[in-house]
Amino acid sequence: MEERKTRILLVEDDISFGKILKDYLSLSLFEVVHMKDGVDGWNAFRNHHFDLCVLDIMMPKRDGYELAEQIRQQNKTVPILFLTSKAQKSDMLNGYEAGADDYIVKPVDADILMHKIKAILKRTGEPQVRQDDGQSEFLLGEYSFNFNSRMLALKEQRQILSPKEAELLRMLCCNINQLIKREDVLRSIWKEVNYFTGRSLDVYVVRLRKYLQGDTNVNIVNLHKSGYIMEVKSQHT
Repeated sequence: MEERKTRILLVEDDISFGKILKDYLSLSLFEVVHMKDGVDGWNAFRNHHFDLCVLDIMMPKRDGYELAEQIRQQNKTVPILFLTSKAQKSDMLNGYEAGADDYIVKPVDADILMHKIKAILKRTGEPQVRQDDGQSEFLLGEYSFNFNSRMLALKEQRQILSPKEAELLRMLCCNINQLIKREDVLRSIWKEVNYFTGRSLDVYVVRLRKYLQGDTNVNIVNLHKSGYIMEVKSQHT
């Protein structure tokens, strides 16, 4: 199976420059999504998975500082690179305070930009999916889940899961609020990646969503062509 490309969110209101930059990064085998203002950039980020965000600062509707702060509220680790003509020290400090990992001033040297992107990705890396750390009991909002007995419980309601349902739910529980790649799930549970195992996975995700309908703070989010996130908005401690 073809390896998933690194996905970059580029938010740049200069359409011509944005297209040039998107084409350049795409030639380096990145998958680039270009948005033209801060509002569209935020909508793209909250609905899709990205490995890196490249943000202009001076944009209509919502500037790069505000967008970076919103991104940081939802995701504490995704790298953010500011790309801007604002070169004052105070501007740079504001960028770092908003959550940026790096800052590059226009006009852009393409080689330097590429090296910065590669350095950030190498430094941060992609989060490793936890598959089995020996844990067998989990709390998901109002639910409790015991992997050994395959029991999912909400108050007096009890649901016995199938073996694969239990394996999938444990994998999601071990990676709460973190993306799990679709192919990682298939290789871990079905041991192969193909059309038929993919369709089976879709069916199992639908079933788990149905079992978890009793708590609106718990949801399995499907990021198209990327994977799944077990989203828990209020987690018991």
